[in-house]
Amino acid sequence: MNDDLDALREMTRTFCEKELTPHQERWAEQKEVDRELWNKAGEVGLLCMSIPEEYGGGGGTFAHEAVLLEEQTYAGDSAWGVSVHSGIVAHYIAGYGTEEQKKRWLPKMASGELVGAIAMTEPGTGSDLQNIRTRAIRDGSGDDAEYVVNGAKTFITNGAQADIVIVAAKTNPEEAAQGVSLVVVETEREGFRRGRVLDKIGLKGQDTAEMFFDDVRIPADNLLGGQEGQGFVQLMQQLPQERLIIAVTAVAAMEAAVKITLAYTKDRTAFGREIFKFQNTKFKLAESATEATVCRAFLDQCIEQHVRGELDVPTAAMAKWWTTDRLSRVADECLQLFGGYGYMTEYPISQVWTAARVQRIFGGTNEIMKEIISRTL
Repeated sequence: MNDDLDALREMTRTFCEKELTPHQERWAEQKEVDRELWNKAGEVGLLCMSIPEEYGGGGGTFAHEAVLLEEQTYAGDSAWGVSVHSGIVAHYIAGYGTEEQKKRWLPKMASGELVGAIAMTEPGTGSDLQNIRTRAIRDGSGDDAEYVVNGAKTFITNGAQADIVIVAAKTNPEEAAQGVSLVVVETEREGFRRGRVLDKIGLKGQDTAEMFFDDVRIPADNLLGGQEGQGFVQLMQQLPQERLIIAVTAVAAMEAAVKITLAYTKDRTAFGREIFKFQNTKFKLAESATEATVCRAFLDQCIEQHVRGELDVPTAAMAKWWTTDRLSRVADECLQLFGGYGYMTEYPISQVWTAARVQRIFGGTNEIMKEIISRTL
């Protein structure tokens, strides 16, 4: 943290308390945030903060994104897919896009005019990105060349609201990793269909959706970076940031769980005294606070490394699996201290608990993280 980040945190906290916290119940019912939220965030400069200013971004670093993600979590929100939009989609375009692609899409993403999503997972493939079945086959040559996209994707964050989608597809179906490319599909194109917004046990307000591509024609210029066969390498290079994003929200959720549980146990009484004064309560909270503090130290180290460009793949995998595993433990212990009220949806601890479980799955399962780490030992 520094003066710039401190000022950003203060502004971000005000924004989240005003624009996120009051709407949680309604967003859960409608399974998506209000579309105008993206425009409001763009107006105050909270979108694409780590994208260069020349493309409409804030010119900051990942630390700026981390501040927003923490404050979003502290505000009790898991509905707004800003981490995917700003921390993932925008960075694929900024990192690999041609100059024309950057100028075409990034300024509108920074303003909130365009909402971004990335479509990797398919029904039946899960983490196995080398064997995706979606195809993007080139048709024609020269200025008239197009890609014809066919396939289906699922579990897509921002799926219901996305205006542009980075799609992992096979441009050469005969190859495994070498056949994967990333293409950008504007959702207004003929043949693109949105499927269901999926019912989940947590993250109720997030528009996690299915997508279908039926002979969707896109210009050849929508191939990210302009060269086929680079998609798998691009995915592998960007996944550490995605996993660090997950770790940021996991640690913030741990800290939030401890804070709200501490307040509850000091306010509620049983057998004539505060719940906090029972030894079991004190010990469980001491353990949870320690878990959060240790994870915070490791997370801050990883953020510092990432800002310097030094965070490697296995360390990001360590951060992702360790913090999300600890979050599940801490959230469960804290919910237990609420007793029956912890299982009631109106108590924030229940939202922390249900949202925690998926963090051990998305961004690559924790089992995959351990496989990645073990290859370097």
